[in-house]
Amino acid sequence: MKELWVFIRKEFKQVFRDPRTLLIMFGLPVAQIVLFGFALTSEVKNIDILIADNAKDIMSMQITDKIRANSYFIVQEKNIGGADIDRKFKEGSVQAVLIFPTGFSNDLMHEGKAGVQIITDGTDPNTAKTIENYLTNIISNYQREKFPSASLRYQILTEPRMLYNEEDNGSMNFIPGVMALILMLVCTALTSVSIVKEKELGTMEILLVSPFKPVMVLVAKAVPYFILSVINFTFILLLSVFLLHINIKGSVLLLYLESALFILTCLSLGLLISNATNAQQTALLISMMGMMLPTIILTGFIFPLENMPWILRTISNLVPSKWYFLIIKSVMLKGLGFQYVWKETLILVIMTTVLLTIALKKFKIRLQ
Repeated sequence: MKELWVFIRKEFKQVFRDPRTLLIMFGLPVAQIVLFGFALTSEVKNIDILIADNAKDIMSMQITDKIRANSYFIVQEKNIGGADIDRKFKEGSVQAVLIFPTGFSNDLMHEGKAGVQIITDGTDPNTAKTIENYLTNIISNYQREKFPSASLRYQILTEPRMLYNEEDNGSMNFIPGVMALILMLVCTALTSVSIVKEKELGTMEILLVSPFKPVMVLVAKAVPYFILSVINFTFILLLSVFLLHINIKGSVLLLYLESALFILTCLSLGLLISNATNAQQTALLISMMGMMLPTIILTGFIFPLENMPWILRTISNLVPSKWYFLIIKSVMLKGLGFQYVWKETLILVIMTTVLLTIALKKFKIRLQ
């Protein structure tokens, strides 16, 4: 154990002497959590909307005021025709146009109905549908406030409720996936160059003639990155809570234990890559690019797995970050206990064991 501790101290010194490693370890996660946390959201904000009020009556003005008071919209008001509206969309100066017809209030009061036209940019269907829903909800709420007693003979009222995200925080949709992405990339990338660096620097001979067994070399290589990754996870958790206002509903201890297991899985994968390659560039390319796309596409936090072909759904089961993503959602957002995530935990344990075993088998005790 004394020799192992000396080796671990040596690995710590190597980490802190390399500014690139420190940048990847601590700089990259902070940048990713901030950028992804604010950029990846299902909400549509700062919508440039043009309101063409041809009625200029009390009700059209009140609806306009409600839209202007909504933080999602940046309102422009102008009476324009169809050709001008088409030009505005081609210029990209507006994302939506709301048109009130002449006599809007009069039609509503005397005929019991009045129409408004909502025009959106259909080149982005998801954004257009979201904007349409925003405007429809504002107008519907105004109608209920203005005519609370008005009702149809038969009426079905929906009362929606969003469980586990009552405040409709858009970051909650993506933060668990971003955490899985960060830990997967950082932990795998750093350990993937740990052994191959010794090969390139010519210090591998010293390790091979030392009394250390291959398993002790792998342990000594992994321990510093494991400790630093746990500290890194703490920073990510603090940023999520205090910067992105994510409420941790489950056990923090369970969250740390599951994250520690996932870090071990990523480190095991990185050691396997490092043993199987002979150049740092190759190891980084495999660990960064090779792990990024599967984590983004096959985890399920951006693209629903249910919509994918069966072959991709099957391949996704081999991606460790998919199971960690499910665990984080269950523990962090839903507040569930270990009895609800034991299957995913068992899968990560099996993956870690298999990856460590293969990495140990791939460790070459003779140089070519």
